[in-house]
Amino acid sequence: MKKALSIILVLVMALAVLTGCGGGASSSDDAKTYVIATDTVFAPFEFTNEAGEFVGIDVDILAAVAEDQGFAYDLQSLGFDAAVAALESGQADAVIAGMSITADRQLKFDFSEAYYDSTVCAAVKADSTAASLDDIKGSAVAVKNGTMSAKWAESIADAYELELTYFDDSAMMYQAVLSGNAVACFEDHPVMAYGVSQGNGMKLLAEEAGDFATPYGFAVQKDQNAELLEMFNAGLANIKANGKYEEIVNSYLAA
Repeated sequence: MKKALSIILVLVMALAVLTGCGGGASSSDDAKTYVIATDTVFAPFEFTNEAGEFVGIDVDILAAVAEDQGFAYDLQSLGFDAAVAALESGQADAVIAGMSITADRQLKFDFSEAYYDSTVCAAVKADSTAASLDDIKGSAVAVKNGTMSAKWAESIADAYELELTYFDDSAMMYQAVLSGNAVACFEDHPVMAYGVSQGNGMKLLAEEAGDFATPYGFAVQKDQNAELLEMFNAGLANIKANGKYEEIVNSYLAA
């Protein structure tokens, strides 16, 4: 009888241990998944490749940081303006979309350490005879809403008598130039340089590396999601240290 009771006691204890382990696994499954918004087409930072995969520097950096830090995320490709609006309204926890860190934006958002330093540029159709900004004086040009390249265009619009037309995404802006509805467009330099290298039908006209050159950052709502921001910074530091960051950037921008 004592032997039977001992066996039953051992079985009960084992069942308790297994039940406890099961509870831990359930808790892990309930871990938060962060909603992270991004642009639709902003190659080489985010775009869809020929295989139909959503890729780019931002996409790959986020994946590497999340793997390093062990957090889950849902990446939503919304367009730049919509991504920022989603963050402001609380529908997204963060934005990674080639988003320049500016003083105005820092009033509303908290940014990570910079993960890329960008300059801005102007570009024209590949067969254009224009060789400098002087050659597009008095022309209609295309700019993208909410970007530093648009701010550069605005700052020189009077001096060069430019007529600015605003677009929500880069693809529409480029099409305006290729169709002849705009003589030039203003864009972030790495984005345009990548496009030119991929045969987008345009050529670089001028680059501005002064007041409108800005770093890109991962953004969260002001005073919210501090833990996510900390994880991004920690993961970014780690992938820079182990060479993963350089591998990602060079896979898109290496000469």
